[in-house]
Formats: sequence, structure tokens, C-alpha cells
Amino acid sequence: MIKFIENEPFSPIQYMYEVERVLYKGKSPFQEIMVFESPDFGRVLVLDNIVQLTERDEFFYHEMLVHVALHVHPNPKRVIVIGGGDGGTVREVLKHQTVEKVFLAEIDNKVIEVSKNFLPFVASSFEDPRVEIHITDGAEFIKANKNVDVIIVDSTDAIGMARSLYAEDFFKHVRLALKEDGVFVTHSESLCFHKDVTIEIQETLKRVFPIVDLYSTPIATYPGNWWSFSIASLKFDPRRPVRPEVKGLKFYDKNVHTWSFLPKSLYDRIMSRKAGW
Repeated sequence: MIKFIENEPFSPIQYMYEVERVLYKGKSPFQEIMVFESPDFGRVLVLDNIVQLTERDEFFYHEMLVHVALHVHPNPKRVIVIGGGDGGTVREVLKHQTVEKVFLAEIDNKVIEVSKNFLPFVASSFEDPRVEIHITDGAEFIKANKNVDVIIVDSTDAIGMARSLYAEDFFKHVRLALKEDGVFVTHSESLCFHKDVTIEIQETLKRVFPIVDLYSTPIATYPGNWWSFSIASLKFDPRRPVRPEVKGLKFYDKNVHTWSFLPKSLYDRIMSRKAGW
């Protein structure tokens, strides 16, 4: 059996996957794309030789990226997803019956096509009438939108091609696009291997938003296995879910919501760069 070795350039370790068969391998104008089947992880999406999701554990990432923010907002109706061309984030957003419109801004249409063909477990909601797909740069798309309840960035690594989606200028446009009670969330890398990047994202968000916090979850197939999410709000406390849990979830619930946020003492140590790792 052949093996795929992920050599993540921003991580000090390698991951190795057994490959039963390669289902797709190609290149878009933006990146190399591959989908393979693994006996342990099911179907696996790889962009530029970096694993983006696996069938076995993608729900940890997608549920935590989406449901913390959407349970904090009392009535999310209009949601923008930037990136997320595989469809997993859109799938989770649409589990909230309050949602009337989801705008997906994905720069690489090939990711959407490949996901539809080979990853139906995540690309299951693109045809929902509430979904509007825009093949465009998310940083530019956000500038033309207003009155949004929740904005979610589901990008590749913050230290790679998607760097512009973590700049202060982008966060300022996010704030302008949100309603006066809007919520924003993005993943912010590994607390083990990319702590300085996590801190930088938090510090940048604090220059733009009045309420900023950090939560995390275990993800087996991401470098360091302890993944962080940065959430910013114009009004609501991100630590307090205010809506009943939506149905059909595998991992997220209100207890998970509560414990996923770092204790204040640990958060302060991390932000002061005194955490011992």
C-alpha cells in the first residue's frame, strides 16, 4: 500500500497516511488538489500537499468553527463563509433554522467541483436555495457587503496563502460588514506549534473589535492536534450560548462550548507569551 507523507512547512513533525487509492489529482490556477482514500480516515482532501480534512474527523473542525458563533448570536439570518470550498462549513451553518442566506466566497472553483464529485459528506448543501456561491477573493468580497450577522473564515493556513485574511485591514472590513451585534470567527492555528501566530491574530482582532476571545478543540489530523479558534464580537459574550442546540451534531453541545474556551489564567499566560511551550 502506498503512503502519503504530509510535510507541513510550518510544523516540526510529519504525518503519514496509508493510501488505498487516489481518487483525484490535479492543479487549479491557485493550488494542487488531491483526494485519496485511507483505510483509517476515509476520504482525505489535500491542498498543496497539506491535509485539509478527513472523512473520519472533519466534524470536529467544522462543528466548532460554526456552532460556537451561531449559538452566541440570538438570531443569525445572514452569514458569510470565506473559503470553505469543500462545503463542510456551509453544511453546518444551514443546520440553524434561523439562517435565511449563506454567502460562500471561495477563490478556487476547482475545490468546489472536486468536493461535489468526491466528498459528498461535506459538499451536501451547495444546492440549498439559501446558498449563494461567489467565486472570488474573500478579502474583496467582504468589502461589498453590509448587515451581516455572522462572518466565518474557513481558510487554509493563516501562515500560508490565506495570510491576507488575517490582516488588520481585512478585520476592519469585516467589522464594517457586520451588523451592530455581529460575530466573527476564524481558525487561528495550533496552540502547540503556532502559538505566536495565534497571539498575533488575537492582538490584531483586539485593535478592531471590543470583544475578542479564544477557544480550542482537539483535531487528530491537524499539526499539534490542539487547534485554536479566534472569535470576535461587537456585543455578545462568546462564552455564553444563548440559543437551543441545533439537532444533528456529533460533537458540539453547550458543555463543549463552555469548556472549549481557555481558562482566563491560561489565556493570560499565553497572551503574555509566558506559556511553557
